[in-house]
This record gives sequence, structure tokens and C-alpha cells, in this order.
Amino acid sequence: MNAFPAYTSVPARRTLATPQAAVRPSVRETAFVGSKSLQPPPKPQKGVFPHGVREYVSRAFAEENSVSGIEKSMIEEKLKEIINDASTHGIMNTLDWDNHPLPQHIIQQELVSSSPRHERSPWQETASLSLNLDATHNAFANATTSNKKRKSFETDPVQNDNGDESTPPWRKAAKKNGFEDRITFANQAAAERMEKRMRKFHGGKLDESSKLPATLEKRRQRFETGKAGHPSPFSPRDATPASDIPEGPVVGTCQDLEKGYLRLTEPPRPETVRPLPVLRKTLDLLKMKWKNENNYSYICDQFKSLRQDLTVQHIKNDFTVVAYEIHARIALEKGDLGEYNQCQTQLRALYKQKLGGHPAEFLAYRILYFIYTCSRTDMNDVLADLTPTDKTQPSVKHALEVRSSLALGNYHKFFQLYLDTPNMGAYIMDMFVVRERLAALATMCRAYKQDVKIRFLTEELGFESDQECVQFLCENGAPQQLFEEKDDGVRFLTAKVGSIFETAKAAAFR
Repeated sequence: MNAFPAYTSVPARRTLATPQAAVRPSVRETAFVGSKSLQPPPKPQKGVFPHGVREYVSRAFAEENSVSGIEKSMIEEKLKEIINDASTHGIMNTLDWDNHPLPQHIIQQELVSSSPRHERSPWQETASLSLNLDATHNAFANATTSNKKRKSFETDPVQNDNGDESTPPWRKAAKKNGFEDRITFANQAAAERMEKRMRKFHGGKLDESSKLPATLEKRRQRFETGKAGHPSPFSPRDATPASDIPEGPVVGTCQDLEKGYLRLTEPPRPETVRPLPVLRKTLDLLKMKWKNENNYSYICDQFKSLRQDLTVQHIKNDFTVVAYEIHARIALEKGDLGEYNQCQTQLRALYKQKLGGHPAEFLAYRILYFIYTCSRTDMNDVLADLTPTDKTQPSVKHALEVRSSLALGNYHKFFQLYLDTPNMGAYIMDMFVVRERLAALATMCRAYKQDVKIRFLTEELGFESDQECVQFLCENGAPQQLFEEKDDGVRFLTAKVGSIFETAKAAAFR
């Protein structure tokens, strides 16, 4: 009995060619059997424009075809509109792109025609550059009647079979590798921001003329003061003409020692600016008045005026450093951090120019100021810029020890440093010593049970007297925890007020 295999043997395939039996005629071939086969036109590749369109785009951005006042972003927007219209009406391959007006010429004619008071430009008188825009629109309109099916490039809503408007497919899914993707609009974002500001200025309505470069140029000329016959409407009638104002720094001629501070709304005049010799006398007068009268409002106004005269004359020397340092110290004494920060910023730039002064003193002030503001980023920047020489300066060394004691939670050392602060650093430490006292009291309430002497708190927290310490405790919600003993004097119950000072500490640091 012969055994048959359970499979059918098939010869192995030795070539990669498709068997002839597998090749089937297409539907198009079977439809034209027996007659002359009509080959269909080649399908245009998606995203590839005809040669004429590409040449047209190249001519639009050529340097020799540029028109003054027409920006590249405007050309790109008009170019996209022209090509989209041609694609929509199906005349991309039939339109005479070689003789079609360039986008900048179309924009220029639209600008001139939209302006109510326009003069005839020279390019309008040239026959070779006359634009037949109406004929172009008629060609687009005629193409619409002959092409009932609209392409996927169209920008208007497409009507379905029921006559309703629906969103075209390309708006539902963005086309890749299209014309918009292959042209970079570098100034599009800036143009949109400008249009938004202008729309807000015009109350939400923005006409085409408000976006014209010519309008912007006229607006700029309206505010110019240098051209003869065109003074600025906001400048006084007796203002110095711009042609008489020197381009370099002003050299003052004013001899008044005292002068109020006014913000500059026009270029400074020499007759209102004091020269350097007069400013030196002014500084001596201000120091004497501050010592005798202590009128900060007057002194601050005079120092701001002095600094302004230094700025407009571009004076940067040792006197400039002295003036800013004195104003910064006075501002610190009165707690005016706004003026202090302005002076500190200018002093940093002046110290880099090696003009003298006291850079170590104000570097210590900066460290203490960043401790007050709890600005870790700025503090790290200051520490990274410190040199070995800076760290040896007494004032900088003291400020670094203050920072270290707070970072380690060593309130005992912090208050010792507070009582022994060099220069005017104590004025800055006064701004954050209250919160540090609350933090120290919160720690003491956890560490000392059941009570402590008031004298002990006075010494630990850096108070000048026991009465000042008692007043501080009463102001922060613990008047009932004080009692007096015959032998030890006034004592403070720490066991019952821990939560009070924890809440006060959190509020102070927040």
C-alpha cells in the first residue's frame, strides 16, 4: 500500500518577477480594447506648482522689482492670495504668468486707489506698468462658470448637494508641504501685533488705509520737529528747533544752585542744565541742608535734579559716584527703597568703570537687601561674582556672616551681628529683623519650658531694653503670658504661645 503525503508539493520560486498570470488588465485598458487607446493626462503632483508660477514668485521677490514702501510681508500675503485665486478658478496652468502684474504693483495700485487724496504716481503714467485688474477678475469670474467642481485649494466655503455651506476638507486637516509651508513669513507675527494695536486704537474697526506705509510715514513726519514748517503740535511755540539742538551731550550754562526735578518731555536745553562746577557747589549745599534741616522730600527732589543734569551731560567721573552714593545713603536712612535701588543700579555700572567710591560698602548693602527680599536667584548671582578680595572686606564679610547665620538657623549669632553692623547696613537689617525675631521666638517656645526671663529674651533678640522686649511681645499677641516674680522679675510663659508665634512667623515670611 502506497502512502501519500498530507501536503501538495509546490516548486520553489527562483525569480522576483511577477508571474504573467497575475497581471490583469486595468479597467481603463479593457474599456478601449479594439480602438485607439487614449492615455489620460498625467496627474499633477500635489504641492508642485507649474514652472510659470515658480518664475512669477522669483520675479516678485527679485531686488530689481522692489517698490519702496511695500514690505516683504505684504508681498507674501498678496502673492498667496493671487495663487489661491488662480487655483480656485482652475486657471493655474492657463494664466499668462509672464505678463501678469507683480504683487507689489497690484498693492501699489490698491493703495493709491483707496486713498481719497492721492497724487498720480509716475508708475501709473507708464504704459508698460498699467495693471488691468478688472480684466484679471473677469478672467477669474469666467473660469468659475466653466469649472463647476472646485479644487481643494479654495479658500471659500464649499456648498454641498443641498446647497448648504460646509467647511472645505483642507480646513479640517491642515495640508502638508503646501505653498504656505514652503514660504516663511518672517514678519507675519509682527504685522499681526501691529494690526491688533491699530484695530484697538480705531475702536475695533480697521480699514485698509490705516495699515498703509504711507500713512505711517505721514504720522511719523507729523511728530517730527526738525523739518522747517512742520513743528510738533505738542511742543511749545518757543521751543528750540531740533536743528539747533546738538546731537552730542549737552553742555549746561545754568548757574542756579537749587533746581526742582522735572521729567524731560523734550530735548534738554543748555540754559536749563547746570555744568559740573555748579553741580559741585550744589552737592555741598545739599549736604549742609540735609544736616541742618533733615527735609527728605526737598533733598530727594534736589538730588534727582542733580542726577538728571549729570545724565544729560554724560558726566561719569568720581563726582558722579559721590553724588549717587550720598543719595543712596540718605534713601536708606529714610527707608526709600525705590530711590535706593535706582542709585544702586547706577553705582554698579560706575564701579565697573573703576571711578572710585566705596564698592565694598554697597556690595554689602546688596547682599543684605537680597536677604530682606528673600531673592535666592539674585543672591546666588552675587555670591558667584564675589572675588577673594571682596570676601576680605569687613562690610562684605559681615553681610556674608549674616546670610550664613540665617541659613543655619543660628538666631543667637544673627542678633549679635545685628547689634554690630558696619556703615549703614543696620537700616536694611531693620527691615527684616522683626520677622527674624518672630522666627526666633517660635523656636524658643519649642525649646524652653515652661518660662524664661524677660532679660534673657532682651539679650537674645537684640532689644535695647526690657521694656522694648515686653512691648514687642504684647504687640504680637502674648500679653497674658507675662507674669512677675519677686526674685526673678518679669518672666514669659513659653509653653502656651508656640502656635501664636508660628502663625505670626508664617505671615511675616509670606
